[in-house]
Amino acid sequence: MTVKLEVCIDSFASAVAAQNGGADRLEVCGALTSGGTTPSYGLVEQCVEMLDLPVMMMIRPHDGGFVYQSSDIETMLKDIRVAKSIGVRGVVFGVLTSNREIDQSNCRRLMDATESLETTFHRAFDLVPNPLNALHKIKTLGFDRVLTSGQQTTARDGIQLIRQMTETIDSLAILAGAGITAANAKEVIAETGVREIHASASVLADDQQAHGNVAFGVGRRVTCPDKVRAIKEAIAKS
Repeated sequence: MTVKLEVCIDSFASAVAAQNGGADRLEVCGALTSGGTTPSYGLVEQCVEMLDLPVMMMIRPHDGGFVYQSSDIETMLKDIRVAKSIGVRGVVFGVLTSNREIDQSNCRRLMDATESLETTFHRAFDLVPNPLNALHKIKTLGFDRVLTSGQQTTARDGIQLIRQMTETIDSLAILAGAGITAANAKEVIAETGVREIHASASVLADDQQAHGNVAFGVGRRVTCPDKVRAIKEAIAKS
């Protein structure tokens, strides 16, 4: 069975690099150094109109945690409406309660707004105290997939839980992500049974600028087509 590679990007140059490297799908975000936030509408539209890849758009109104005020939910609902008007394949979001459970009420409101869009519950999942119970809730809400590192720093470290997830629910796609490289992609796929993996395949950008104690954009990363290609080659051998 084919294994798909989703590449997360936060610039059009990175989106082009992902396509050139052979990515199967894009997750378009803003501020990846902060874990990803809702991206520029202009960037999303560029990706939809100018590239030949399915586009998943992050819906995350700010960095930090995943407990949202009512005003944040309203922002997310408006962002989903814009996403539909741009022509994305789907959206990526997740909402938790203050005790790190799935916020079913607010997730249901957002799911209702997505209508026919694909939906991914993002790595907020990696914070929940009872992941298998949360997985069933996410399935009941109607999500198409869950992005997870298996509640570890990297998907390779989280192999055990990811395998449990794939064995528990076969009608919900498990997207293994965080720290995926050409060196470990084959192992993660073989040991977990996932059919989708998620990576940034990135390198440090060469446009870092600073003057004395003043710096902007330090640490920004960009997608490398050779890294994407190498992961695809590793997938082909799995």
